[in-house]
Amino acid sequence: MKVMVNRKGDVFQIYVAKKDLEEPIVESEKPGLWGGWVQLGNGWRLELPDLPVDTRLPITVEARKLADA
Repeated sequence: MKVMVNRKGDVFQIYVAKKDLEEPIVESEKPGLWGGWVQLGNGWRLELPDLPVDTRLPITVEARKLADA
């Protein structure tokens, strides 16, 4: 699914347009955010693509929804 990753202050957020859903990232597998899973405030777990740490935001990427934790 296509998601937009953005940063508001110190918090990374994900917006899913098809679901009209905007949630903060509360946990991530890797400290650099990219190339692993992230957990959203609503419990969803998404796998993000492997991108450079200094990728400019906001950016739309293809993410894969994993089984809920």
